[in-house]
Amino acid sequence: MSQVKQVGLLAAGCQPWNKDVCAASGDRFAYCATLAIYVYQRDNRYNEFKLHAIMSEHKKTITAISWCPHNPDVFASASADNLLIVWNVAEQKVVARLDNTKGIPASLSWCWNSGDAVAFVSHRGPLYIWTVSGPDSGVAVHKEAHSFLSDICLFRWHPKKKGKVVFGHTDGSLSVFQPGSKSQKHVLRPESLEGTDEEDPVTALEWDPLSTDYLLVANLHNGIRLVDSESLSCITTFSFPSAAASVQCLAWVPSAPGMFITGDSQVGVLRVWNVSRTTPIDNFKLKKTGFHALHVLSSLPQKKSFLAHSPTKNHYTSSTSEAVPPPTLSQNQAFSLPPGHAVCCFMDGGVGLYDMGAKKWDFLRDLGHVETIFDCKFKPDDPNLLATASFDGTIKVWDINTLTAVYTSPGNEGVIYSLSWAPGDLNCIAGATSRNGAFIWDVKKGKMITRFNEHGKNGIFCIAWSHKDSKRIATCSGDGFCIIRTIDGKMLHKYKHPAAVFGCDWSQNNKDMIATGCEDKNVRVYYLATSSEQPLKVFTGHTAKVFHVRWSPLREGILCSGSDDGTVRIRDYTQDACINVLSGHTAPVRGLLWNTEIPYLLISGSWDYTIRVWDTRDGSSLDTVYDHGADVYGLTCHPSRPFTMASCSRDSTVRLWSLTPLIAPLQINILVDRVWEEITGNTDRAMAPGAPPLLCGKVSRDIKQELDKLASDVHTKKLRWFSECLSPPGGSKNLWDLAAVMQGQDDSLLPLNYCKGIMHMRHLVRFKTSEAQELTIVKMSKFGGGIGAPSKEERLKEAAEIHLRLGQIQRYCELMVELGEWDKALSVAPGVSMKYWRKLMQRRAQQLIQEESDGVIPYCIATGDVKTLVTFFTSRGQLREALLVAQAACEGNIQVPQISSMSSSPGAEAGSLENYNGLLQQVSTELAECHFQDGQAVLAACCHLAVDNIELAMASLIRGNELELAVYMGTVLDEEAKLATHYVLELLARKYMSTATWDLAADLILKIPENEVLLAKLCAFYPGSSAEINELRDRCHLPHLEDCAPLADSAYQEGDIFQAVKFHLLSSEPEKALPVGIQFVEEQISSSDWTIDSAHPVLDLLSYIRTDRLMLHKCSEHRNELLILCGYIGALLAIRRHYCSIVPALYEYTSQLLKRREVSVPLRIEQLSAELDAWRACTQSATKPLEEAPYGSPTEAQQQLYEVLLRRIKEEPLRGMTGMDYVTGSNLPSHSDVHVSCLTGQRIQGPVFFLEDGKSAISLNDALMWAKVNPFSPLGTGIRLNPF
Repeated sequence: MSQVKQVGLLAAGCQPWNKDVCAASGDRFAYCATLAIYVYQRDNRYNEFKLHAIMSEHKKTITAISWCPHNPDVFASASADNLLIVWNVAEQKVVARLDNTKGIPASLSWCWNSGDAVAFVSHRGPLYIWTVSGPDSGVAVHKEAHSFLSDICLFRWHPKKKGKVVFGHTDGSLSVFQPGSKSQKHVLRPESLEGTDEEDPVTALEWDPLSTDYLLVANLHNGIRLVDSESLSCITTFSFPSAAASVQCLAWVPSAPGMFITGDSQVGVLRVWNVSRTTPIDNFKLKKTGFHALHVLSSLPQKKSFLAHSPTKNHYTSSTSEAVPPPTLSQNQAFSLPPGHAVCCFMDGGVGLYDMGAKKWDFLRDLGHVETIFDCKFKPDDPNLLATASFDGTIKVWDINTLTAVYTSPGNEGVIYSLSWAPGDLNCIAGATSRNGAFIWDVKKGKMITRFNEHGKNGIFCIAWSHKDSKRIATCSGDGFCIIRTIDGKMLHKYKHPAAVFGCDWSQNNKDMIATGCEDKNVRVYYLATSSEQPLKVFTGHTAKVFHVRWSPLREGILCSGSDDGTVRIRDYTQDACINVLSGHTAPVRGLLWNTEIPYLLISGSWDYTIRVWDTRDGSSLDTVYDHGADVYGLTCHPSRPFTMASCSRDSTVRLWSLTPLIAPLQINILVDRVWEEITGNTDRAMAPGAPPLLCGKVSRDIKQELDKLASDVHTKKLRWFSECLSPPGGSKNLWDLAAVMQGQDDSLLPLNYCKGIMHMRHLVRFKTSEAQELTIVKMSKFGGGIGAPSKEERLKEAAEIHLRLGQIQRYCELMVELGEWDKALSVAPGVSMKYWRKLMQRRAQQLIQEESDGVIPYCIATGDVKTLVTFFTSRGQLREALLVAQAACEGNIQVPQISSMSSSPGAEAGSLENYNGLLQQVSTELAECHFQDGQAVLAACCHLAVDNIELAMASLIRGNELELAVYMGTVLDEEAKLATHYVLELLARKYMSTATWDLAADLILKIPENEVLLAKLCAFYPGSSAEINELRDRCHLPHLEDCAPLADSAYQEGDIFQAVKFHLLSSEPEKALPVGIQFVEEQISSSDWTIDSAHPVLDLLSYIRTDRLMLHKCSEHRNELLILCGYIGALLAIRRHYCSIVPALYEYTSQLLKRREVSVPLRIEQLSAELDAWRACTQSATKPLEEAPYGSPTEAQQQLYEVLLRRIKEEPLRGMTGMDYVTGSNLPSHSDVHVSCLTGQRIQGPVFFLEDGKSAISLNDALMWAKVNPFSPLGTGIRLNPF
């Protein structure tokens, strides 16, 4: 199993170079970065789009994609290396490829008239038609569409008229072909171009879906026309409000006949049009940068309707109704915005899904890089800010907690190869470019403040700001020089090399020492304190050019270099020697990173698409990560979060990784309070061959010093501080803040960014009120508020919305009046008083504006109908909103207005508060589940802790396999988390029941009260020598090996089967336990009223028999019986825990073993098959409507059988443990090899777990669930599974 865990992904943006780079079908949409296609899929449960897959087979720029109109699972893509690929999205695999397309396919489209053909065309034609499969498969040339006089921009098949196709050209003309008609080439140029040679490319072209001949065409300068392809005439020319506006893209809106939308090329203005009017009906400025592509989703799945309980569907109030205007509206009002969703791609790489009806973004992935990312670095004084430098000419700064861009450089720098933050809190970044020299960018001010041009037009490959002397910056370039200058441009040194210099790095221990990597295969070390321009040392050995060099932060004089020869060399400067060569990469090495805590840990990234983790003591590779889809260039980590790494690649993504599994035993040493010598140490001790990992860096030293100062609460602080240092971003800090609040910590000690995360229920309303007040003040800084800063109106609106959700109605009304939205103010004014409402009526200054669907919110607040409002928000997937309203209601901020003067009884009020509390718990549980399903178990736990639900918080961490964090939390939360903590300690003990960590497993079990059985399991499974076994027994207070057989016999005589099995397992002949235990279990399950609780304890104990003894030939019959019984009981436990994905696999596994192996157990294959069918029929009919359930409604016999099963399995004793496991990163698509699960036959999404044969794979989630209910491997070998 991979040691390095992927915990975050920054997706690339949409490329701005080619036209047809976004497409959509049903509940999916896709867009192209330069080298990969990103597919997003709607999660219907939470009503949001999530990244589903990254397709990256293309090695050159992708030129176009097209979704198959007949099959929503299939789309085609083309690229500049003359390649066409047909993909199946559901299976995430290539269905067909066409190499060598004779010219670059600049545009492609599925043929509407045939099921399986893709048409593509290069710049001058001809149009090729590739029939993908069937008897006629192959490539044919369109008989007429060739020999064009002007390049083709794009082409479109008619969706209804078979074989009709139109081409748009760069000279502004169109060519139309249809079977049985004369072909029309280069017709319908805009009138103003007739008779000239001027070019006015066709930027967009779409057939009218309701006509056979009409089509919309947009030219870059001449705007939009509706033309008739039959009469070759222009029907309507549409006019823009400003002459400066030009159209980049357009799309029809399928849900509203005659309506279409356009995107401007200069600024992100979305315009809505109707063919009956020459001017736009509406304009929305969505972004500062221009549009690149637009696509309207034809139909979205219905959202969970919160009006479901009303028997008659009201045509005008349903949020999902079609845009049919009520008959009484005036002409202008009839053009209300259709309830459509537009996929919008922008020139800066931004991609979003805009809900036109609600006028809001459903999803916005802003500012992604659109090209190779060459470098990434964390900000020295902030581990949450990561800067990236890209081929697209920009540097972007990201918040890695939210994975959003916070700042972006102005751009137009050519290629940026390298970046370096200024030391400390200077807030500047130095960047190195391909031909514009180097620069310093002031991040907060958003502008370039200095440029360096000493290398002329030569590319600068690396820039390094000295962190020991903040006035010095080094650059190295293709001109063969490494130049050191001060930040004001004064040159200090100019070191000449015999060839291009690619890398340089300042020593972390000596401010005057710098190393360089050169094309001549050598590494050089220079000493700045002398005036000599000659290197102090030259290291040879690489057989190809050297790229990056890196000094070790922990070991003085140790330096590594990566080369195009595929190796990394470790040098010792003090001994003039190469002390190790790390071999394993199969292509040039680029990224290099020393860990800042573990001195032997080195990580490298390569053009072979992999990241490798090395133990430099012996040169062994500890792990290889295959998740990037192209060359890996940059690797970085922050010293205060040393086990969170970021990587960047030619696949345009940045990925975040947790390296903590590499040092897992250390976390247990911290937990069980081992001596400091087993946690921290010096580099000499840590570098000793085979020594366990020790923390040797600054952050661990600082934690130890702070703990030494404390008088009380030391263990809690120790767990918290180490947990925050070892955990990746994504909620662990938030979790600790909530735990501190629950333990009564003073609010003044909360960190400043606490209110940005998940807050405890007692803070939610208070913090949101102050946020609303801040927004009202609207203090905007001189330079605006960073990217896309909100206007005053937007800030006032946001403030008003917060006041409203807090029940502060009058403040809401006043702000709405200020914004001119009178109807909203008036509709809730009676909630203040009728007098106030009348006063507002008099102040009314303009017509009432037609209500939006969100109009239901103020009414509910004013009338105190909290339940309807929470249901409304929940139905739309707006769970945070629902939570806020429920909390405000619990605090008594939302009242039912008293119509009569009689006061209500106090009893009724108490009852409603109790209801509100139930509502709050319900919403927070749903929000937690939303995070959990998104692979964010820690945030799910935060949601539960925020409403004081410790049991469910612990369950989220356990089901997300955040076991170390769960046990740290449970230890701190103490009594209320007791049961869950004991369960986690047991799972962790199983994790460490392996070579070298047995003593840790014992330490963990010893923390559990009533641990005798668990210690017996540990000692039974321990495979050491007799002396070692007895030594462990002494520690666990268990009898020695030789004393156990008589104890087993006497227990058997007394009829205590459990004790008999236990002592047999602990004896020198543990196999004797098998017949005793198996006979007992078989007797149990033969009786009519047996339950799992009677059979499982003995079976579970038996499963801890030593593997070498279970494998003995004489045990084969008993082994088979044990595996079958564990499989069957495992299936029943999986039903109890709702592990739906593995229930069928466990039944199938048990049936296969029964079929293939000679055994006498009281189970029949027919019985297993009937139980599985009954489970399927009864559970699926409960969760799905009848018409969707594949197994139909259950029969009476199935119902009875399922009830028997439920009686047998009883309730899960641990609250919150039911439901599938879902580890962090489960939903992050990797580019790596596609693995198919040997349990389900489906492609594995997220982390993969390999079984003992090294080939069979299952998902880590399935492996965890399997191991929790059946300890033995799915391969039926008798090997225990350990995926924890």
